[in-house]
Amino acid sequence: MLNSRRLPEGASLDAGGVMTIAYQADVSTSTLLGFWKLVARWRGSVYKLIYKEMLVYGAAFTAIAICYRRFLTADQRQLFEQLALYSDRALEHIPLSFVLGFYVSFVAGRWWDQFTSIPWPDRLAHVVLAYVSGGDENGRLLRRTMMRYANLSLVLVLKSVSGSVKKRFPSTQHLVEAGFMTAAERSLYEATPSRTNRHWLPSVWFVNLANVAVQQGRLLPGPPVKHLLEELNQFRAKCSLLWCYDWVTVPLVYTQPQQPGFEPATCGSAAEYLSHYTTAVGPAEL
Repeated sequence: MLNSRRLPEGASLDAGGVMTIAYQADVSTSTLLGFWKLVARWRGSVYKLIYKEMLVYGAAFTAIAICYRRFLTADQRQLFEQLALYSDRALEHIPLSFVLGFYVSFVAGRWWDQFTSIPWPDRLAHVVLAYVSGGDENGRLLRRTMMRYANLSLVLVLKSVSGSVKKRFPSTQHLVEAGFMTAAERSLYEATPSRTNRHWLPSVWFVNLANVAVQQGRLLPGPPVKHLLEELNQFRAKCSLLWCYDWVTVPLVYTQPQQPGFEPATCGSAAEYLSHYTTAVGPAEL
């Protein structure tokens, strides 16, 4: 029997093993305060996501304002005003809305694609149940072992891409204890040389069992075998795609440009209320 853990009510797991907060039940019907209750939620909200950055920005803005008004001399204030106006003009030349919108759209689309890439074993299990016959104990164990190999392949992928699954199964011994593999299969798995993730190995064992089922007359040759292996290949392809999403991350050339426009020092100085308006200066004058 496979060990399992219950999730908190109203929570689910995404592709990275992080729980997402479900709120569909709260907006299933229209109420007077329904929208505002949704806006005020803390778990999974944008407030929880950015409150640390907002605290840093607020602290930087306050520190700059106090320093500007209390500790700078007249010449230093004039120099700071030139810097603030230059920063404000520089921010106007950066299309923050376009850059951030493109980045968010790209990351959100990638996140959803990762979710849709998670392979579900249900369809493969239905095909195994339909084609691999036998109501005796050996037939039942054969079908169960084939699906155990499919689930093992998925767990090996999730273990390499999800911190939560890695904590649950930090070693292959934990997979043995959970019932995903036997001690003999663990020895065979660890003895297989490979420089990359070996999540494909249980799929090979699955194919070997399919050959055994054909030899025993439990699986008819021809279209049934073809359909079964096609379903297995689709399952394995999704496992590989999920692993590739973690292997090839968002390029830094997309991630890094988002940072300069939102640095607290830059935005804080540009947003300061100046004591008197100073004509904006260019880089050479500054």
